[in-house]
Amino acid sequence: MRGGRRLFPLLLLALLPGLCHGREPTPGAVTCGSVLKLLNTRHSVRLHSHEVKYGSGSGQQSVTGVEASDDANSYWRIRGKSDNSCQRGTPVKCGQAIRLTHVNTGKNLHTHHFPSPLSNNQEVSAFGDDGEGDDLDFWIVQCSGTYWEREDAVRFKHVGTEVFLSVTGEQYGHPIRGQREVHGMPAANHHNYWKAMEGVFIKPSLDPAKHDEL
Repeated sequence: MRGGRRLFPLLLLALLPGLCHGREPTPGAVTCGSVLKLLNTRHSVRLHSHEVKYGSGSGQQSVTGVEASDDANSYWRIRGKSDNSCQRGTPVKCGQAIRLTHVNTGKNLHTHHFPSPLSNNQEVSAFGDDGEGDDLDFWIVQCSGTYWEREDAVRFKHVGTEVFLSVTGEQYGHPIRGQREVHGMPAANHHNYWKAMEGVFIKPSLDPAKHDEL
């Protein structure tokens, strides 16, 4: 029995890597520093921004949803609440707070207590300069596992106001005709699921892994 008692811890240690395997980041995890497009799975539009300001509400840079998959204004960079909290190439955990920085204009995805222009939900805008805004730029990634996987549909819950990044289908007219309103909604539902699409995903080794295009 004494030999058996000594052997049991050794057997347990040998099994641990297999038991813990599900918690390890996979090659398909979304990582800090990656640049990607986000598709709303309900309405098939990609999260988008451009140098067009809202004519009401905050007057900040507008955020919309577009059907086109090849629009360069739909790329967003994954960043942490601070640069030290999301090292380049580190997998993003479910429940982690991040910033989404619009690549072409350097503004962060943002929301605040202004009504959205079409649906009267909460306005979502792009705010800040060169990637620096304020504490209303933080969003929690809600997903079911340990890490945000590229194949998963996830939600983004705003830290400051607790709304979910959503699309319900309202369309703008001139000057951004056909683009959909993006807004914040207080309830989690099928209008606020998003999936990582085209982009450049940074591997933990810090080597860029080309997912589709850029």
